[in-house]
Amino acid sequence: MRINIAKAPLLERILQRQIVSSKSEDVDLKAVLREILLRANRFVPSESGSILLDAPAGDETDKALAKLYFVACFGKGSVALVNTTLPSSTGIAGRTYSTGKPYISKKVSRDKCFYPGLDKKTKFCTKSIVCAPIKLKKHTIGVIELINRLSDINYTSKDLSLLKIFAEYTSKLIQNALDAKTFEILSKKDNLTSLYNDRYFYNQLTKETARSIKRGTDLSLIFMDLDRFKEVNDTYGHLAGSRVLTEVGCIIKDTLPTADSRGIRYGGDEYVVILPGLNLDEAADYAEKLRMAIQEFTFLTKRLHANAKPIMLKGHITSSIGAASLMENVEEAGSVNEIRDNLIKQADTAMYKSKQNGRNLITVAPAGGKKKS
Repeated sequence: MRINIAKAPLLERILQRQIVSSKSEDVDLKAVLREILLRANRFVPSESGSILLDAPAGDETDKALAKLYFVACFGKGSVALVNTTLPSSTGIAGRTYSTGKPYISKKVSRDKCFYPGLDKKTKFCTKSIVCAPIKLKKHTIGVIELINRLSDINYTSKDLSLLKIFAEYTSKLIQNALDAKTFEILSKKDNLTSLYNDRYFYNQLTKETARSIKRGTDLSLIFMDLDRFKEVNDTYGHLAGSRVLTEVGCIIKDTLPTADSRGIRYGGDEYVVILPGLNLDEAADYAEKLRMAIQEFTFLTKRLHANAKPIMLKGHITSSIGAASLMENVEEAGSVNEIRDNLIKQADTAMYKSKQNGRNLITVAPAGGKKKS
């Protein structure tokens, strides 16, 4: 039996929901969905079946406005369904999702809840349906349904009980997938700023360096250190210092020039930005925008605690930045790791020159790389 599974971007979106626990078991969601439908069909043989899941949209809680995505399907016409959506207010699947209650329709031709539009799309003839909600922590996130019972005229309450077991099994495995996703994200992120951490930095820069060499494209790197940050800690305390670091992280995220750019907290008050595809001039332009954004930003506008007044710190925190690129500053000789480390050294050295020359400056690493033709 062929199980049609939704594309990876949709499954990735399905997993963008609130995390409710902290395990780290690695789960292949495609394999999970395929196995669930195979087992459900083995216990309750049917002509067709589907798993539909919602995709969270911010803080939206009105289930009437949600969409259900066909993420796994089998049976005639199922290829036309996978990756498509169904309004959550539509059909038996929508009713099950909206009410959170299982449903049997022994003769859909007499069922007001049945939606015939899908049959028209798939050239399928639905006669009967059994459908159960999939829940996470009492919140319905989707449904599993089977259509047209084989060997028997209608679905029974026993069939529904079996399907409910598979719905619960589905929810547990999806939770495991969510937990694995959370662990993966947290292992890459800095707890304070939510930027990527130094562990991610080295792995990602290695990949980007290899990709740039292979494609013949440029790759730039920004190193940035905050000026006079120690004075904030000494004058206002470490809580204020931590808040400043967090706010700088927000500035970096808000100013990233491309979707491929990556902001990293390198350690302490030092930050790095990976800029795939940008040449040295473009990296310097971005660095200037970042420098100005930090210089003009008013830090600590919110109270640190209930009895404190906002500090409103502007102009005191500035940044010293260094920029380097593969094409302009790095000789392409040696291993990928050696080339990567050379790029890091060039950007880091440029940053320290900004510090030495008066701070609140941008220094571009001197030319010396082997340019690609």
